[in-house]
Amino acid sequence: MKKIATVIAVALFSGIGFAQSGAKIEFKENNNTLDYGTIKKGQDNGIRSFIFTNTGNAPLLISGVQSTSSCTILSQQNDTVLPGKSGKIEVKYNMVPGPIRKTITVESNAVNYPEGRIPLKIKGEVVAN
Repeated sequence: MKKIATVIAVALFSGIGFAQSGAKIEFKENNNTLDYGTIKKGQDNGIRSFIFTNTGNAPLLISGVQSTSSCTILSQQNDTVLPGKSGKIEVKYNMVPGPIRKTITVESNAVNYPEGRIPLKIKGEVVAN
């Protein structure tokens, strides 16, 4: 009976290890959040970049990047990102005075996020000159 339980436990732990094989995306920003801080309208262009690295063992493919209103995706990684390599997603906030609270969704083949969908956030505040 103990041998059967041991075999089942080993099989389960082996399956978990195989499930995590593939592309993995890690962002440089803490909690995947870019903090603009307090910025003055007209003195900042609102452009920032999310820097990421493929920490997995397979090529990372980003199939789409979508944003909420007031935020434009300027550039996204269109090429395959090989394991150990980095890329960036460049965004621009339209600098409307008030608090910044926006979400950007990245769609990928990353196995370390559910269905490969990664929520990125930007926060801060824009003040008038």
